[in-house]
Amino acid sequence: MPACEISFDVSRIDFRATSDVLMASYWGSGRSDELHRCAFANSLCVGAYADGNQIGFGRAITDRAVFAYLADVIVWPRHRGRGIGTRLVQALIDHPDCKTVTHWSLSTNDAHAVYEKLGFRPSTDGRYMRLDRIPAG
Repeated sequence: MPACEISFDVSRIDFRATSDVLMASYWGSGRSDELHRCAFANSLCVGAYADGNQIGFGRAITDRAVFAYLADVIVWPRHRGRGIGTRLVQALIDHPDCKTVTHWSLSTNDAHAVYEKLGFRPSTDGRYMRLDRIPAG
């Protein structure tokens, strides 16, 4: 895996770059900056950085107690295939505010292998995936 820093410091997130790359994705087309601002403000957000520049993003929509839904996990195109997305997801799962979360879910059309490495399994419809954990402590 490349040297990259994972950070939950929302002040470091390059909103312009993040919103643009999400709007270019298959799931984010049709979204607006205003929608992203609201979504980010109401989520646990994480960024990946190399040499001080943002190269990835992810967020969890969560009650920080029982449930979390992974959304908008994305790595900038030229940095894909290096395990950065896996590191972003693992950081969200391991976040101290989510230590009691036992139900994680997500939806993906094309990244099943990324999430399976972390223990997620497809649901019966083949699109939704979930991870149920035994709470820590």
